[in-house]
Amino acid sequence: MICAQLKPAVSGLEQEYPGKVTAQNVDAFTPEAQKAMRGLGFRSHGLVVRSPKGDVLWKQADHTVRMEDVEKALHEILGS
Repeated sequence: MICAQLKPAVSGLEQEYPGKVTAQNVDAFTPEAQKAMRGLGFRSHGLVVRSPKGDVLWKQADHTVRMEDVEKALHEILGS
């Protein structure tokens, strides 16, 4: 999925999973985001599913993110 399509899809997760998912789009070009991405093993950007405590539960790097994979992971994580 290309980046321009990913942003609205991620934002739509809150409506698809009301009360269970909080979505946040982060500017990948800030110094803080660059540091976080390196820590996650991303080259440029990606998608991360975190627990309410901030633990990484699932991640997919760079331009390989597919919303089908994200939704499958969320179903497994949320048990729905």
